[in-house]
Amino acid sequence: MATPSDVTAPDPVSVSPSTTRKRCGSGDLPRIVPRRHLGRWFAAAVALLVFAMVANSVVRNPAFQWDVVGRYFTTTAVLDGLLLTLWLTAVVMVLGFLLGTLLAVMRLSANPVLATLSWGYVWIFRSTPLLVQLLFWFNIGALYPTLGVGVPFGPQFVTVKTVNLLGPALTAVIGLTLHEAAYAAEVVRGGIVSVDAGQTQAAQALGLGRWRTLRRIVVPQAMRSIVPTAGNMLIGTLKGTSIVSVLAVHDLLYSVQLVYNQTYQVIPLLMVATLWYIAVTTVLSAGQFYVERHYARGAARTLPPTPLQRLRGQPAVSRVRRGS
Repeated sequence: MATPSDVTAPDPVSVSPSTTRKRCGSGDLPRIVPRRHLGRWFAAAVALLVFAMVANSVVRNPAFQWDVVGRYFTTTAVLDGLLLTLWLTAVVMVLGFLLGTLLAVMRLSANPVLATLSWGYVWIFRSTPLLVQLLFWFNIGALYPTLGVGVPFGPQFVTVKTVNLLGPALTAVIGLTLHEAAYAAEVVRGGIVSVDAGQTQAAQALGLGRWRTLRRIVVPQAMRSIVPTAGNMLIGTLKGTSIVSVLAVHDLLYSVQLVYNQTYQVIPLLMVATLWYIAVTTVLSAGQFYVERHYARGAARTLPPTPLQRLRGQPAVSRVRRGS
C-alpha cells in the first residue's frame, strides 16, 4: 500500500502550458462564466427604443419646420441676440462673483456690523423673485427721479435724471448682478468653510497674514467646492438672461420673438433659440469639466480621463512621478 509520503505532487513549474490547456479543455477545472446582467440589457433596450421613438417623432414631424429653422439659425438678428446674451452672461457672472466674494468675506468677518449687513443683503435678494427685482429696477425712476453726487445730507453738485441714466440693458445688468451676487456669496462662503481649519492654523504658525492665507492657502483649496456650483450658476445665468426680454432687451429670446411676431412661425423660431442655448451650454459644460480637472490636481492622485482619452481608450493620467 502506498503511503501519503510516497505520493509526490507535481512541481507547478514543471507543468507545461500544453498540459494546462489539455486539463482546462478536458473539464477537470471549472470554467468561469461571467455574470449575465439581463435586467441591465433589458433596461438599455427599452431606453434606446423610447429614445428612437422620440427622435423619430421630432425629426419627422412637419410642424417643427426644420427648413425654417435652418434658414433663421444664422440670421443677423439671431446672432446679434446671441452675442448680447453671451455678453450679458459674462458681465453678470464676473461682477456677481466679485461682489459675492466681497460679501462672503464680510459674512466670515469678526466684525458684527459687516457680517450682519452681508447676511441682510443675501436674505433680501434671495427672498425676492428675479422678475420682481428687474421690474423694480426698471421702474426705479418712480422712487428716485434724479440721482446726484454731492455732500452727504447736504447740497448736490451734479444731478441727472434716472430715466436718462438707466436704460433697459443697464437695468438688466444691475438687476442680474445684484441677484447673482447673493447666490455667489453663499457659494464662496460654503467653499471657504469646507477647507479644514488646520490649514489656516498651519498658515498662521508659519507667520502668514490673514489676507495672504486666504489668497494662497484657503481659496485654492476651496475652488474644488466652488467650481461645480459656479458652473451650474453660469449655465443658469445663461438661460436666466432670457427673462430680460420683459424689459425689451434684445437678447436671443427677444430677437426670436421679434421675428415670429412678424412671420407667425412660433415653433421653428423657438427651436432656433433652443438649439443655440443647447450649443452654448454644451461648450460651457466642457469648459467646466476641464476647470474641475485642473483644481483636482491637489486632491486626486490620478486625474480623471478627458473625453478624448476615453475615446482613445487611454488610462487616466497619474500625477505621482515614479521614483519620487
